[in-house]
Amino acid sequence: MGITSALVLFFVIWFLVFLIALPIRLETQGDVGEVEPGTHAGAPTNPKLKKKAWITTGISAVIWVVITSVILSGNLTIHDIDFFNRMSAH
Repeated sequence: MGITSALVLFFVIWFLVFLIALPIRLETQGDVGEVEPGTHAGAPTNPKLKKKAWITTGISAVIWVVITSVILSGNLTIHDIDFFNRMSAH
């Protein structure tokens, strides 16, 4: 695995974890009861994006280390997950 592949893997994991973390503990304007005029009641009051980004980075780093370790160890290859035999010699 090259450096570029490792970085791309990390950012894909980071983005997926961030999308999962966004709705966690989200307080909407409708929940609080303070809907600003011209906005939807489902709009967040304080999304805490910086905190969620830091938490996402930590979780992503752990997941990235596990996945990278499996890839670099060689115990699991692309041929092991080729369920339809598309990579075998014809």
